[in-house]
Amino acid sequence: MSGAVTTARTGYATGWGAVDDSSRDSSRRLRPGHRARRDNTSRLVAGLLLWLGLLLVTYWWVADGGISDLGGWATALMSVGRIAGLWSAQLLLVQVLLMARLPWLENAYGRDRLVRIHRVVGFTSFSLMVTHVVVIIGGYAAGQWSAVLSTTWDLVTTYGGMLLAAAGTVCLVMVVVTSLRAARRRLRYESWHLLHLYAYLGVGLALPHQLWTGQEFLQSRTATIYWWALWAVTAVAVLVWRVALPLIRSTRHQLRVTSVVPESSDVVSVYLTGRRLDALPLEAGQFLNVRFLSGAGWTRSNPYSLSAAPDGHSIRLTARLVGDGSRRMAAVPPGTKVTFEGPYGRLGERARHSRRVLMIGAGVGITPLRALAEGLDYAPGDAALIQRYRDEPLFTDELGVLATERGLQVAFLPGRRTNATSVLGPLATGPEDEVLRAWVPDLAERDVFVCGPTPWTARVVKLCRAAGVPGDRIHTESFGW
Repeated sequence: MSGAVTTARTGYATGWGAVDDSSRDSSRRLRPGHRARRDNTSRLVAGLLLWLGLLLVTYWWVADGGISDLGGWATALMSVGRIAGLWSAQLLLVQVLLMARLPWLENAYGRDRLVRIHRVVGFTSFSLMVTHVVVIIGGYAAGQWSAVLSTTWDLVTTYGGMLLAAAGTVCLVMVVVTSLRAARRRLRYESWHLLHLYAYLGVGLALPHQLWTGQEFLQSRTATIYWWALWAVTAVAVLVWRVALPLIRSTRHQLRVTSVVPESSDVVSVYLTGRRLDALPLEAGQFLNVRFLSGAGWTRSNPYSLSAAPDGHSIRLTARLVGDGSRRMAAVPPGTKVTFEGPYGRLGERARHSRRVLMIGAGVGITPLRALAEGLDYAPGDAALIQRYRDEPLFTDELGVLATERGLQVAFLPGRRTNATSVLGPLATGPEDEVLRAWVPDLAERDVFVCGPTPWTARVVKLCRAAGVPGDRIHTESFGW
């Protein structure tokens, strides 16, 4: 890196002098990219399976006269309602699978990306479900809208599974409403997460209606087997990876709190130890969903990132004191038992394509990047870290040790942002993409790992793309929900 901007607080520079290439030990480096290529294939297969499933149920709808039924008013409503219901059911199960913590999907997409896809699939499924309900009722009412209420009552009270389906619809409506951004801003994470679990109840209550009375579910043995198998696979996936595996791992590793250490005025680290931690498939850059089994709120799970590379003996989690969960974390006594889900996330070696990396973090978003700076495999000069902060940086001494011992290049960028779109802060003068390229001349050839608040992370991605970094080499994790 080049340049000459330093901070009085730390003495570290945003522009580090040239590193002697002869000091690099290329023999110790892994070949980056092999897991990233495998994950690309997994994403291709997942997308293909999704579209094949939608095409298959569409084929059954056509074979059952779906297109020919479009000729009449009432039959057209029924036909459109059926295909909307089929697509909705397919996508409803897909969105459950997306959040079932399947290792195959978690490794291929990462949690942030899965959540975004889950949100799109979920709202699409809900819209199709509403369409299904409205037009099916219109079809049964033979287009006579004055008969809609009586028809609805008749369907709910006399058709098999419809009363349960109505209750499931209410659950799903509640989940969708509380998932809107305006609603999420007014809810605590713990409350939102609890309400979101009603999605499982909603899906389960819809099952009898679809499998007992759905025309396309019952028209052929093949269709019946397909839908039962899809529901069964989804249920097993949730039970295995959302319920059984966390219980097994928590029992096997028996995590306990050893100490709680303040990192700054509003950031704390919790140190955990346990049994056979070397057997836990934990990597730098990942996070755990943790429950501290003491005090009020012990049933609530919160996600916390590793702030140090796992060493097989202890785990360090770091969080800012911004909510009930993190405040409880700061007060948890040593010896407290811990249950957990995970590890999750692919912000790390798995996503890497290049031997050179740049890490950019803001605030407590530096947490997983601090672990990456220790855990990634790189030669001196191949890794650089930029920490953006407002009042005080985190892990300065530890990053200094990594700079000395590993050749990590470190920059601290203090101060408030200069405008609404600022990323690098007041030390960056001029267009920020040009400034970043000046500081990191080989930026376009590096993998870039970014972590921080969601709006800031989005701006960093845009900045890196403007600076020439390919999209598949920008890896993000946002601290938000």
